[in-house]
Amino acid sequence: MQRWQDQLDALDQRGMRRQLRRIDGSQGTHVTYDGRDLLLLCSNNYLGIADHPALVEAAVVATRTYGVGSGASRLVSGSMAPHHVLEERLAAFKGTEAALLFNSGYAANTGILQGLLGPEDLIFSDALNHASIIDGCRLSGAKTLVYPHGDMEVLREMLAREQVRRKPGHWLIVTDGVFSMDGDMAPLDALCAIKEEYDALLMVDDAHGTGVLGPTGRGSAEQSGCMARVDLHMGTLGKGLGCAGAYLAAPRVVIETLVNFSRSFIFSTSLPPAVPAAALAAIELVDSAEGAVLRHQLVENRTLFTAALASGGLDMLGSCTQIVPILTHEPVPTMRMTERLLERGLFLQGIRPPTVPEGFCRLRATVMASHSPEELRRAAAEIVSVFQEENR
Repeated sequence: MQRWQDQLDALDQRGMRRQLRRIDGSQGTHVTYDGRDLLLLCSNNYLGIADHPALVEAAVVATRTYGVGSGASRLVSGSMAPHHVLEERLAAFKGTEAALLFNSGYAANTGILQGLLGPEDLIFSDALNHASIIDGCRLSGAKTLVYPHGDMEVLREMLAREQVRRKPGHWLIVTDGVFSMDGDMAPLDALCAIKEEYDALLMVDDAHGTGVLGPTGRGSAEQSGCMARVDLHMGTLGKGLGCAGAYLAAPRVVIETLVNFSRSFIFSTSLPPAVPAAALAAIELVDSAEGAVLRHQLVENRTLFTAALASGGLDMLGSCTQIVPILTHEPVPTMRMTERLLERGLFLQGIRPPTVPEGFCRLRATVMASHSPEELRRAAAEIVSVFQEENR
């Protein structure tokens, strides 16, 4: 016990200790924290639909019809209808033969990589990929080569070197579509060209693009014009789609392989039936005129917010999406700014190592379609003010 307490005390001294903040209310534009109303500026509920009446009603109807729990793994107590209906819709949404649901993005990435790859295979992974991808690479047992973030020249050199001694086995390039801490996008068109040149597969984790990016909300691959060229489309249901869980959309042989070999799928009780029912309603919303309006509003909000921050001289690390990092460098001032912004009515989080590299701490702000222009202008002004006061 004392060793653990010492570890926590050491984190306190370095400004690195994490804590849970209890909030009341839905993941809307405002939440209540410690009895105070705060503008929520750190939710991944990008379209603002987590409490949308259509999603709520779908979840209620499914709960009344199928009950609250799913009972067991889908391979044990039977695979419930809402899960199958959603998988069929996700496959159509992404233009693939089939899809498979997972309980979370972490479960998906670890289960996909572990279930498909082994010691005879080779993975090429972007240096800023999500922790779940990193852990999935480790669990797979495959040889993993990490290329510098977004560096296509180095990636091509790695593939060329490995080509000389290529052995039987799969080669997989894996990348985030939108990088969750920097808010930038992977160069998917270039990655597709490289994977085709070297007969590799390409897996894109589109957790932060699904429902949000592209003309019809299909995600970063649609935005980049290469939907059909991506082999494995992974995404989550708990961000832009406002629900929970994750999926892989891919060729049927890939999905059937995962049903038989993915440990996070095989050994987990499946999502409650209300979740896939609500996610199905979310996809229908994304495909509607309302969804198009929400995506347009999200772009407008993001443009307004980042312009206001840029006018204050803040470094947003090249973000081009609704994820807006504000570089603060070190942990202690980062968390001091977080607390000061809370006092001023803004709820957003400071991000520290190991989530980001040493020296690259940041305030991670996220914009939602449901934020008003006035809210975002005020938030940007407060952030600039606190940042400038901290850095005098």
